[in-house]
Amino acid sequence: MAVCARLCGVGQSRRCRRRQRHNQQDQGSDSDMDEEEGDVAHESLLDLPPEILVEVFSSLPGTELPNLALVCKKFRQILNTETIWRRRCTEEFGMREDLRKMEVVGVSSRELYAKLLHPYRHILGLWQPDIGPYGGLLNVVVDGLFIIGWMYLPPHDPRVEDPMRRRPLFRIHMWESNKVAVECMYGHKGPHKGDIQTGKKDEFSTKCNQTDHHRMPGGRQEEFRTWLEEEWGRTLEDIFHEHMQELILMKFIYTSQYDNCLTYRRIYLPPRMPSDLLQPGLFKGTYGSHGLEIVMLSFHGPCARATKLTGDPNVPAGQLTLDVDLNRPVCLPDLVHQRSIEELSRLVLGMHEEAQREVQNPDVAPQGAASEGAVAGGAGAAGLESAMEAQSESPQPGPSSSSASSEAQPFVLPLGVMTRNEVYPRTCKMCFYGTGLIAGHGFTSPERTPGLFVLFDEDHFGFIWLELKSFSLYSRLTDRLAHAYAPDMERFEAMLRNMQSWTS
Repeated sequence: MAVCARLCGVGQSRRCRRRQRHNQQDQGSDSDMDEEEGDVAHESLLDLPPEILVEVFSSLPGTELPNLALVCKKFRQILNTETIWRRRCTEEFGMREDLRKMEVVGVSSRELYAKLLHPYRHILGLWQPDIGPYGGLLNVVVDGLFIIGWMYLPPHDPRVEDPMRRRPLFRIHMWESNKVAVECMYGHKGPHKGDIQTGKKDEFSTKCNQTDHHRMPGGRQEEFRTWLEEEWGRTLEDIFHEHMQELILMKFIYTSQYDNCLTYRRIYLPPRMPSDLLQPGLFKGTYGSHGLEIVMLSFHGPCARATKLTGDPNVPAGQLTLDVDLNRPVCLPDLVHQRSIEELSRLVLGMHEEAQREVQNPDVAPQGAASEGAVAGGAGAAGLESAMEAQSESPQPGPSSSSASSEAQPFVLPLGVMTRNEVYPRTCKMCFYGTGLIAGHGFTSPERTPGLFVLFDEDHFGFIWLELKSFSLYSRLTDRLAHAYAPDMERFEAMLRNMQSWTS
């Protein structure tokens, strides 16, 4: 655009001075050669056929086009071409609908870009709502001819393999007029008036202007039964566990008070690094009486970490639920000994004591395989690889031994370990020592307790909580999430620190 402005000699009049230069007398001196060459280039630019200029302008970012229209009248006229703005809507925002539908109702692609897509581009992507300990996952996308905020909900407990459920919370559109309309989608009476406020960076708020649309004729009891069916896929009579009934009722009372008037903070997916054990991202996992929750798996050098995006009154959203030491792989014994919780406890607790000693004495270098079943390696991919090689030569108790290598090895849960999923993978690729976060109600007395991280495949992992004698199975979210990845690891880690401070 700067080149075009220079060639056209744009001044304060904002008009092309081409005719002015043609009316000037030829000076006929050698000193004017540079200016004449500029005029030749200038003439060649403006003399291009309109269809060529349309193609050139269509490839420029939409944010540059208004400035380009100031260069001259010809440019301004060409920039009124709908083809240019259709292409910008498609390439920048992924619109797949036929934009001519909007033109039929009197809304041009240029208006759609300038009044809807561009002003609200900052709210596209992943967000976490501020709903106390429960958190959540909101994905704001361009969906057809709308911008829609979809709340992602885990499958009904305990079907961790089922796809995520989606519920629309708000939408923005220009469908009924050439003005932007914000509508609340919460409740069962259809779209109604809402509002969106953007203030701080990476934060926005939604407000419903007609909360009576959220009410049901049968009052709170009908609202609760409907919510329970949607949230859990069952009735209260189907839930026999008294503690679970209390947790469900508590969540309904807490979350329903917001009436879709919420504040959202931006979250990012972690970028993948060459040394990562598997593709980082979002997983849904089982958390006992609390049902299924969403966690974000990320890698930080020799550590793998799972952070809660949805939480519960014990361990709220934003907290580090799993912290795995990739420098401490665990060699599983044969299947007979795997069924013994005592054998597993001996292996993991030995590593836990070693890790505690290193924390208390950071100046003392680790002694390698200090505990039976443990292999200590250097940080990063090189350390993990050397640990795997050493592990393959380290026999474990039982008639046969299996190494913590990338090859599949038999796996079975110890007797006495509770699981919400009786059907779980019976082979795994690797196992590592890690800790899980547990706490009392209200996030009181939080502590990290030792456990075993089990990598089944690229899309599944598990964690055995030794103290709780329970097993959590995690399955990857396979939904395509646009505008979601952090630009770099530094930005992602800063986001994680902020997320943990929101609920600490």
